[in-house]
Amino acid sequence: MYKIMIVEDDMGIADSIKTQLETWEYEAFYITDFKNVIEEFSAINPHLILIDISLPFFNGYHWCNEIRKISKVPIIFISSIADNMNIVMAMNMGGDDFIAKPFDLNVLMAKMQAILRRSYDFTNETNILQHREAFLNLEDNSLSYKNEKLILTKNEYRILYTLMKQKNKVVSREKLMEELWQTDSFVDENTLTVNINRLRKKLNEIGLENFISTKFGIGYIIN
Repeated sequence: MYKIMIVEDDMGIADSIKTQLETWEYEAFYITDFKNVIEEFSAINPHLILIDISLPFFNGYHWCNEIRKISKVPIIFISSIADNMNIVMAMNMGGDDFIAKPFDLNVLMAKMQAILRRSYDFTNETNILQHREAFLNLEDNSLSYKNEKLILTKNEYRILYTLMKQKNKVVSREKLMEELWQTDSFVDENTLTVNINRLRKKLNEIGLENFISTKFGIGYIIN
């Protein structure tokens, strides 16, 4: 089921969109904490965002720009400020479409469905994994945390991918070695330890201290 995040200050409009989405069996979430849109985004991990330009505290352009630092999730602007300058600005800031208010909910659904088909090819999966404020981008093998971005090696990416897919669960050393080397050939266990230590050092340098914990004799877990 696709998850849609609605960033709209007018609760009447937000409620109408949410009701329509749920009729079509989407999961819909609208934001009420307009100071912490990124935190809400992290918690919901949506497949598509509907966002107004005029919002309390920071406008939709600001939040679109912040989201684009960590994700390629489709973003549709919905706004009554529909002059050419704002439409161009919305596209330049990373928006995928612009719908002027007032709009027909059926038109909104049609545009959303078209973008979802193009973006996910019917797979219903996002292109990021998230834990706390860390975002693992599955397209370019990078990790973003606040204003920092790490370009990961192949092994570092596979370690984080495996651990973040199983967050809050201990992943055995054997499982990690299978994911890293995908071979029946013998691999010295010390090689895994070296890779983990190098990754931890990189994570510490961007402020993600103790992100990976060791469960001695068992394996590793993401905190």
